[in-house]
Amino acid sequence: MHKKFLIILFIIGSQLGTQANSPTIPKSMGLFSGRVSRVNDQAGLVRLKVDFTNMKYLNKRDKVEFWDERGSELKCKAYIIGKSNYYILLKVPEFNFCQKFLFVAEGVNLRLFSQDLLNNLVMGGELVRILLKKRLALNSRLLGNQKELDNHIEKVNAVNMRYKVIRDKLEAEWREELGLVEEDRLSTFRSYKDLQGRILDIDNKLERYKIEDKNLKEDRWSLDPRLYYSK
Repeated sequence: MHKKFLIILFIIGSQLGTQANSPTIPKSMGLFSGRVSRVNDQAGLVRLKVDFTNMKYLNKRDKVEFWDERGSELKCKAYIIGKSNYYILLKVPEFNFCQKFLFVAEGVNLRLFSQDLLNNLVMGGELVRILLKKRLALNSRLLGNQKELDNHIEKVNAVNMRYKVIRDKLEAEWREELGLVEEDRLSTFRSYKDLQGRILDIDNKLERYKIEDKNLKEDRWSLDPRLYYSK
């Protein structure tokens, strides 16, 4: 398990482990099995193939006890020094003693118990409980947002209706103002045409009653202007 995740579990377990509503993990959850895949007598190392879902809660330096399937009451102590997806590597401090009283060889199936695994599961249960509460709160907010999204069309329609009323009112006022402006134009145009007609009538009368400055006209009977005379 990742080191940061372990720290989170430790903090949560420290803060919440004493609460009455802390999750209860049965002791049997600390029990698991593994098949010996390699033994290093000189280094006191045993590699086990382990396959169970909660293996992710086993960590380096976690302590374990193991025994063989013959039902012997003798149990050997070890601790985990390595881990992969399907294997754990155990360091057995008293390997010679364990080898003497337990059958530890390749292919042998061993039973194991880890109090550290049990403690990690308790802290993991606390974390799961907190995550579930957080998920519940977030899901409640999600449902609220979903409701808002579902009501979006209704809100848009309400806004459109409200502004349609305003738009219709403005368009009515706009048409009324245009009508008044058009009336002013027609009134002014009628006045313009009337004045234009009156001026034309006056011009005709001026032309009709025009007074010349002299009554005699020059008679241009000859090509020689000197021979012109008024008559």
